[in-house]
Amino acid sequence: MNLLRGINPVTRILGLVLLTTPLMLTIDWVSATCVLAFTLLMVPVCGLGYGRFFKRALPILLIAPLAGIPMALYGQAGGETYLEWGLVQVTELSVSLAWAVILRVLAIALPVVLLSADVDPTDLGDGLAQVLHLPERFVIGTVAALRMLTLLRDDLDAMRRSRRARGIADQGKIKYWFSLSFGLLVMSLRRAGKLATAMEARGFGGPNKRSWARESKLHSRDWAVMAACLAVALAALALAWATGYLRPVWAVR
Repeated sequence: MNLLRGINPVTRILGLVLLTTPLMLTIDWVSATCVLAFTLLMVPVCGLGYGRFFKRALPILLIAPLAGIPMALYGQAGGETYLEWGLVQVTELSVSLAWAVILRVLAIALPVVLLSADVDPTDLGDGLAQVLHLPERFVIGTVAALRMLTLLRDDLDAMRRSRRARGIADQGKIKYWFSLSFGLLVMSLRRAGKLATAMEARGFGGPNKRSWARESKLHSRDWAVMAACLAVALAALALAWATGYLRPVWAVR
């Protein structure tokens, strides 16, 4: 089951904006927890699966706790004091705000992992150009770059195998990765030059208006997805306000 199958990629972008932007107006754990719970509940019905979802989200899960450290050490003081040393003042309120910041980072970043899964670059390019009306040269260049990511991974695997076959894979780690990075840079520049020449030969960026092989537009399902994202965000803020935990960012120093 995948509720996002057939949804315009632009809908995913706009839904993400509607879902996460309201969270940037407040620092509280209630609204962030609501959005986070909604995201986790939607994982199995969006065709991703929890195993694949958490594998993709692993870097975010590892980095998110770092966002709360400055708030815990230097955030707004209040309540019981746990630690005080120079400018560092860890209090009950600062720890609460740090926890809220961590949850907010997860609530903003994890929907990106969910909504960006299995997006076809060509469909994304069609939507960006025909729905959002972004410049055609920029859109097609972006699509080409996304397509090249797969080739970049293949190039890296080929270079590692070739170095192992020639017996130079056991050199120092820094020198080894530096040589790989330099080789990837050279190959990327060569491929970028060929791609730019091919795009110029096909008239990309010319004065004539382009035609599109596939039409991209928003349907009723797309509007329903965006409405659901906005409703969840507003409900989360309303619940935080009703429980007294709503804390606007301008009220936190």
